[in-house]
Amino acid sequence: MTRHIPPTTELLTEAWHSWAERGKGLDAEAWARGTRLPDWTVLDLYAHVAPTAEAFTQLHAALVDGPAKVETAAGILRFFNQPGGLAHTAAGHVAAAAKQVAAGTDPAGLIARFEVEGPAALAGSADLSPDAVAAHPLLGSVRVGALAEVALMEATVHLLDLIAAVGGPPPADAALHATRALLAEVADPVAFIEAAAGRSDAAVLPVIR
Repeated sequence: MTRHIPPTTELLTEAWHSWAERGKGLDAEAWARGTRLPDWTVLDLYAHVAPTAEAFTQLHAALVDGPAKVETAAGILRFFNQPGGLAHTAAGHVAAAAKQVAAGTDPAGLIARFEVEGPAALAGSADLSPDAVAAHPLLGSVRVGALAEVALMEATVHLLDLIAAVGGPPPADAALHATRALLAEVADPVAFIEAAAGRSDAAVLPVIR
Protein backbone atom coordinates (compact mmCIF):
# COMPACT_ATOMS: atom_id res chain seq x y z
CA MET A 1 0.00 0.00 0.00
CA THR A 2 1.35 3.42 -0.95
CA ARG A 3 1.85 5.73 2.02
CA HIS A 4 0.36 9.19 1.59
CA ILE A 5 3.02 11.87 1.90
CA PRO A 6 1.54 15.32 2.65
CA PRO A 7 2.84 18.22 0.54
CA THR A 8 6.01 19.84 1.84
CA THR A 9 4.18 23.09 2.55
CA GLU A 10 1.66 21.24 4.70
CA LEU A 11 4.43 19.58 6.68
CA LEU A 12 6.24 22.90 7.05
CA THR A 13 3.13 24.60 8.42
CA GLU A 14 2.66 21.73 10.85
CA ALA A 15 6.28 22.03 11.98
CA TRP A 16 5.92 25.77 12.54
CA HIS A 17 2.77 25.25 14.61
CA SER A 18 4.69 22.72 16.70
CA TRP A 19 7.36 25.35 17.38
CA ALA A 20 4.64 27.80 18.42
CA GLU A 21 2.91 25.38 20.78
CA ARG A 22 6.17 24.42 22.46
CA GLY A 23 7.14 28.06 22.87
CA LYS A 24 3.90 28.84 24.67
CA GLY A 25 4.88 26.39 27.41
CA LEU A 26 8.34 27.81 28.09
CA ASP A 27 9.17 29.98 31.08
CA ALA A 28 11.94 32.57 31.33
CA GLU A 29 14.50 30.01 32.48
CA ALA A 30 13.77 27.75 29.52
CA TRP A 31 14.04 30.59 26.98
CA ALA A 32 17.48 31.46 28.37
CA ARG A 33 18.65 27.83 28.55
CA GLY A 34 21.63 26.78 26.47
CA THR A 35 21.24 24.27 23.64
CA ARG A 36 23.56 21.69 22.16
CA LEU A 37 24.56 24.31 19.58
CA PRO A 38 27.53 26.07 21.22
CA ASP A 39 26.60 29.50 22.63
CA TRP A 40 23.00 29.28 21.33
CA THR A 41 20.13 29.69 23.76
CA VAL A 42 16.60 28.45 23.15
CA LEU A 43 15.65 32.04 22.30
CA ASP A 44 18.46 32.22 19.74
CA LEU A 45 17.22 28.96 18.20
CA TYR A 46 13.68 30.35 17.85
CA ALA A 47 15.03 33.56 16.34
CA HIS A 48 17.07 31.60 13.78
CA VAL A 49 14.23 29.32 12.60
CA ALA A 50 11.26 31.71 12.81
CA PRO A 51 9.86 32.44 9.32
CA THR A 52 9.41 35.93 7.94
CA ALA A 53 6.71 37.11 5.55
CA GLU A 54 9.33 39.11 3.63
CA ALA A 55 10.99 35.92 2.44
CA PHE A 56 7.82 34.96 0.57
CA THR A 57 7.33 38.42 -0.88
CA GLN A 58 10.89 38.35 -2.20
CA LEU A 59 10.30 34.89 -3.65
CA HIS A 60 7.39 36.13 -5.78
CA ALA A 61 9.48 39.03 -7.00
CA ALA A 62 12.39 36.73 -7.90
CA LEU A 63 10.52 34.41 -10.27
CA VAL A 64 12.31 33.85 -13.59
CA ASP A 65 11.76 31.82 -16.74
CA GLY A 66 13.86 28.86 -17.79
CA PRO A 67 15.32 25.84 -16.00
CA ALA A 68 16.76 26.18 -12.53
CA LYS A 69 20.50 25.89 -12.08
CA VAL A 70 19.81 24.01 -8.84
CA GLU A 71 16.83 21.66 -9.09
CA THR A 72 16.92 19.76 -5.80
CA ALA A 73 17.08 20.37 -2.08
CA ALA A 74 20.07 18.03 -1.91
CA GLY A 75 21.82 20.22 -4.48
CA ILE A 76 21.22 23.29 -2.32
CA LEU A 77 22.68 21.56 0.74
CA ARG A 78 25.67 20.23 -1.19
CA PHE A 79 26.45 23.75 -2.40
CA PHE A 80 26.37 25.36 1.02
CA ASN A 81 28.09 22.48 2.83
CA GLN A 82 30.92 21.85 0.41
CA PRO A 83 34.44 22.39 1.81
CA GLY A 84 34.84 26.14 2.14
CA GLY A 85 31.11 26.66 1.60
CA LEU A 86 29.01 29.20 3.46
CA ALA A 87 27.78 26.66 5.99
CA HIS A 88 31.35 26.70 7.28
CA THR A 89 32.65 30.16 6.48
CA ALA A 90 29.51 32.10 7.45
CA ALA A 91 28.57 30.14 10.57
CA GLY A 92 29.64 32.99 12.83
CA HIS A 93 27.55 35.49 10.90
CA VAL A 94 24.50 33.21 11.07
CA ALA A 95 24.88 32.91 14.84
CA ALA A 96 25.33 36.67 15.23
CA ALA A 97 22.22 37.32 13.14
CA ALA A 98 20.17 34.95 15.28
CA LYS A 99 21.33 36.66 18.44
CA GLN A 100 20.52 40.07 16.98
CA VAL A 101 16.97 38.98 16.15
CA ALA A 102 16.63 37.39 19.59
CA ALA A 103 17.73 40.62 21.26
CA GLY A 104 15.15 42.65 19.38
CA THR A 105 12.16 40.29 19.51
CA ASP A 106 10.39 38.97 22.58
CA PRO A 107 9.24 35.33 22.80
CA ALA A 108 5.63 36.29 22.02
CA GLY A 109 6.73 37.91 18.78
CA LEU A 110 8.70 34.84 17.74
CA ILE A 111 5.79 32.55 18.59
CA ALA A 112 3.52 34.72 16.41
CA ARG A 113 5.88 34.32 13.48
CA PHE A 114 5.58 30.54 13.77
CA GLU A 115 1.85 30.45 14.50
CA VAL A 116 0.41 33.23 12.36
CA GLU A 117 2.75 35.18 10.12
CA GLY A 118 4.74 32.33 8.57
CA PRO A 119 1.75 30.07 7.83
CA ALA A 120 -0.22 33.03 6.41
CA ALA A 121 2.65 33.98 4.11
CA LEU A 122 3.06 30.37 3.02
CA ALA A 123 -0.64 30.10 2.28
CA GLY A 124 -0.40 33.32 0.30
CA SER A 125 2.22 31.65 -1.89
CA ALA A 126 -0.04 28.72 -2.76
CA ASP A 127 -0.16 30.00 -6.34
CA LEU A 128 3.52 29.13 -6.76
CA SER A 129 4.16 25.73 -8.31
CA PRO A 130 6.93 23.66 -6.67
CA ASP A 131 8.50 23.64 -10.14
CA ALA A 132 8.55 27.43 -10.42
CA VAL A 133 12.05 28.89 -10.67
CA ALA A 134 13.37 31.81 -8.63
CA ALA A 135 16.58 33.77 -9.02
CA HIS A 136 18.98 33.29 -6.11
CA PRO A 137 21.97 35.50 -5.25
CA LEU A 138 24.27 32.54 -4.59
CA LEU A 139 22.77 29.61 -6.48
CA GLY A 140 21.92 31.51 -9.64
CA SER A 141 18.41 30.12 -9.81
CA VAL A 142 16.60 27.43 -7.86
CA ARG A 143 13.38 25.44 -7.95
CA VAL A 144 10.85 26.79 -5.43
CA GLY A 145 9.92 23.32 -4.18
CA ALA A 146 13.56 22.64 -3.30
CA LEU A 147 13.63 25.74 -1.09
CA ALA A 148 10.55 24.48 0.75
CA GLU A 149 12.16 21.08 1.31
CA VAL A 150 15.25 22.72 2.82
CA ALA A 151 13.03 24.88 5.06
CA LEU A 152 11.27 21.75 6.33
CA MET A 153 14.59 20.05 6.99
CA GLU A 154 15.87 23.08 8.93
CA ALA A 155 12.68 23.30 10.99
CA THR A 156 12.90 19.59 11.79
CA VAL A 157 16.61 19.39 12.60
CA HIS A 158 16.42 22.43 14.85
CA LEU A 159 13.25 21.11 16.44
CA LEU A 160 15.32 18.14 17.56
CA ASP A 161 17.83 20.65 18.98
CA LEU A 162 14.96 22.30 20.85
CA ILE A 163 13.67 18.99 22.19
CA ALA A 164 17.17 18.13 23.41
CA ALA A 165 17.15 21.38 25.40
CA VAL A 166 13.62 21.53 26.82
CA GLY A 167 12.01 18.14 26.12
CA GLY A 168 8.66 17.48 24.53
CA PRO A 169 7.22 15.10 21.94
CA PRO A 170 9.15 14.27 18.77
CA PRO A 171 8.55 15.95 15.41
CA ALA A 172 5.83 14.54 13.16
CA ASP A 173 6.72 11.22 11.56
CA ALA A 174 6.28 12.57 8.03
CA ALA A 175 8.67 15.46 8.70
CA LEU A 176 11.23 13.04 10.14
CA HIS A 177 10.95 10.74 7.12
CA ALA A 178 11.29 13.66 4.69
CA THR A 179 14.31 15.03 6.55
CA ARG A 180 16.00 11.64 6.74
CA ALA A 181 15.48 11.06 3.01
CA LEU A 182 16.87 14.48 2.12
CA LEU A 183 19.99 14.16 4.27
CA ALA A 184 20.67 10.68 2.86
CA GLU A 185 20.38 12.13 -0.65
CA VAL A 186 23.07 14.72 0.09
CA ALA A 187 25.70 12.04 0.67
CA ASP A 188 27.52 10.27 -2.14
CA PRO A 189 25.17 7.34 -2.85
CA VAL A 190 27.76 4.57 -3.02
CA ALA A 191 29.65 5.79 0.05
CA PHE A 192 26.41 6.14 2.01
CA ILE A 193 25.05 2.72 1.04
CA GLU A 194 28.30 0.93 1.80
CA ALA A 195 28.70 2.66 5.16
CA ALA A 196 25.05 2.07 6.10
CA ALA A 197 25.34 -1.58 5.09
CA GLY A 198 28.51 -2.11 7.11
CA ARG A 199 30.67 -2.59 4.01
CA SER A 200 32.78 0.48 4.68
CA ASP A 201 33.96 2.56 7.61
CA ALA A 202 34.32 5.65 5.47
CA ALA A 203 33.33 8.90 7.24
CA VAL A 204 30.26 9.90 5.21
CA LEU A 205 28.55 11.82 8.02
CA PRO A 206 27.75 14.55 8.81
CA VAL A 207 26.50 15.81 5.44
CA ILE A 208 25.50 19.26 6.71
CA ARG A 209 27.00 21.56 9.30
